[in-house]
Amino acid sequence: MMCAIRAGQRGRRVLILDHAAAPGEKIRISGGGRCNFTNIHAGPKNFLSANPHFARSALARFTPKDFIAMVERHGIAWHEKTLGQLFCDESARAIIHMLTGEMKDAGVEMRLRTAVETVDPRVGGGFRLRTNEGDFESSSLVVATGGKSIPKMGATGFAYRVAEQFGLPVVETRPGLVPLTLDPMYLQRLAPLSGISAPAEIRSNGAAFREALLVTHRGLSGPAILQISSYWREGEEIVISVEPDIDIFARLKAARQANGRIAVQTALAEILPKRLAQHVVEEEGVSGNLADQSDKRLQQLAAAVQQWHVKPSGSEGYRTAEVTLGGIDTNCLDSKTMQAKAVPGLYFIGECVDVTGWLGGYNFQWAWASGHVAGEVV
Repeated sequence: MMCAIRAGQRGRRVLILDHAAAPGEKIRISGGGRCNFTNIHAGPKNFLSANPHFARSALARFTPKDFIAMVERHGIAWHEKTLGQLFCDESARAIIHMLTGEMKDAGVEMRLRTAVETVDPRVGGGFRLRTNEGDFESSSLVVATGGKSIPKMGATGFAYRVAEQFGLPVVETRPGLVPLTLDPMYLQRLAPLSGISAPAEIRSNGAAFREALLVTHRGLSGPAILQISSYWREGEEIVISVEPDIDIFARLKAARQANGRIAVQTALAEILPKRLAQHVVEEEGVSGNLADQSDKRLQQLAAAVQQWHVKPSGSEGYRTAEVTLGGIDTNCLDSKTMQAKAVPGLYFIGECVDVTGWLGGYNFQWAWASGHVAGEVV
């Protein structure tokens, strides 16, 4: 939609083909229905890609401030939550109405429930698309069909198939921003913790995120887990530090000095959720009062909480993943225009490209920015 708006404003004749029944369904469900439409901190450092510099040009040429200006021009009230995340005050539908309104003003035509079956190059340039609603021809083709995440909303690997058809490489894809699962035996041990949430820092492969951790009946979730899932690879460990801003050993030591008759579990429950405190002391085989515990024992408890090594068995997959990692290899695209270097007139934008943002509005900003720069030249 962003690409179509800009191209239409330039006087191009634009048609959007979408197999969905309504436009912007991922916008509608995002941010708990309020759409986390951008992040004021969005920059190349917040994205994963085989080429970390690829996104720099588009992100610099259409910034969060540019999208905020568009939102404010349409009178959409918004607010900032934590970590620079911007949300609509009311409904995410306001963003969809804004985009469809801008498309209408730019003379863009949109056809819904129209599935593209084949894409073929035309002799002399351009493309012919066969759909369930007939054939269409164009001088330029922009593929903005996202990744495989949330297939129940119609997500498919269409973009990757088109890329491969035209000889463009695709970086291996996998689910990102996704809850992690645990093997059944370990999950059974953690069963009493299901539903517990706590502040945590989670580390994997050189990345670290401090946000909430949530224990579920399937494994681990919450913003911190979703973030680290994009860096974690199957077979590897993650390291969890619960309440990372608290020196748990120092707190337990001070509590022992102040009142050694307090039970260890009671003292730990003043720092952690009660069920988690109980689980830790039971797992570590610690009992009795604080006065009975040596420094080494208290350090052992603190390490169990703040150096918690977990090896996930996998992830919940594309079914619940918010994004798809990998995608169209950026080496075959022009970073200033998003055009395939070897196929004039063919563009790939948004999530289908090997550019994946952190949780918190970054992937929407990549959609707006990559769509805008493509729309400038398409």
